[in-house]
Amino acid sequence: MNAHVPFVDLASQHAEIAAEVEAGMAAVFAATAFVDGPPVADFEHEYADFVGAEHCIGVGNGTDAVELALRAVGVGPGGEVLLPANTFVATAEAVSRIGAVPVPVDVDDDRLLLDPDRVEAAITERTQAVVAVHLFGQLAPMERLAAICEAAGVPLVEDAAQSQGARVGGRRAGGLGAIAATSFYPGKNLGAAGDAGAVTTDDATMAAEVRRLRNHGSSTRYVHDVIGMNSRLDTVQAVYLRAKLDRLEKWNELRVRAAARYDALLADVPGVRRPLLGAEGQHVWHLYVVRVAERDRVLAELSRAGIGAGIHYPYPVHLTGAYAHLGLGPGTAPVAEAAAGEILSLPMHPHLTEAMQDRVVEVLRSAVRGDTA
Repeated sequence: MNAHVPFVDLASQHAEIAAEVEAGMAAVFAATAFVDGPPVADFEHEYADFVGAEHCIGVGNGTDAVELALRAVGVGPGGEVLLPANTFVATAEAVSRIGAVPVPVDVDDDRLLLDPDRVEAAITERTQAVVAVHLFGQLAPMERLAAICEAAGVPLVEDAAQSQGARVGGRRAGGLGAIAATSFYPGKNLGAAGDAGAVTTDDATMAAEVRRLRNHGSSTRYVHDVIGMNSRLDTVQAVYLRAKLDRLEKWNELRVRAAARYDALLADVPGVRRPLLGAEGQHVWHLYVVRVAERDRVLAELSRAGIGAGIHYPYPVHLTGAYAHLGLGPGTAPVAEAAAGEILSLPMHPHLTEAMQDRVVEVLRSAVRGDTA
């Protein structure tokens, strides 16, 4: 029987940090500091330093982080927010929860990142923000997007959920726009032991607004100036995240090494389109995404062979049932729509072995060729 190759390997990550986490958890439970305990502030300072931002505000999850970031830059009911058509639905969901309208914009065909030319064409007087999603671990074209947004007087918000550690120049994801949101969902490069997220920014006013909004709209106990939400980073999750943050750069380096090996192994495999890197910036390989014909058949063959693989994402935002009310049918974002039928995420994690990669490529080669599994 062929050995299973997991898509992610959280158990191996946990094994590296188990003793440290156990000690940290014991301290939390001894102090009964379950909400807003000292590890939360410690993590916020450490993650802000890692990103290169002045402020980090821990929140309950990545979706809340996007909503809070958008609210902090002034997005309100009825406004429009431009975002890539091929993002996870949570990016659009956060816009909708404010009462604003998500406007899906197409992506470039090479890297599947938000296309600045299409963003420039889509901005109107109703546009209240642009969300740049750093997809798969690679940075969106922030320099061009920032110039376009500045000229239009529109804030640029980062969705950095898939890119912890990616950088260009001396700045990392989370420190490149007016404000940034990230998710620490367990499978992310920096993953918690449950749901968690954060907002990062250099702007003290926006940071204070996010802190107020995440805490029931209150900056002083029992004084509630605005309607907020309960979205505080859990102390237990902060302990877990601090332990993983210490290892994130090493783990990202292992992802980079694994991606380079995939590139070499797949170089002579006909019918497999490998990921393309931009000229600038460091990719941290949250996902290694190839493109193949007959993707669903290929995915099924991988699954039958015990290879953990996935699709990120099978439907552009505007073609999901949740956003049918926008009235944007096929043809709205042709690049994203075509890619949605071809993209295939291969196993990618810091503990991926060479033997695992050899097995993945062997099965993928056979599946693309159409051999009987």
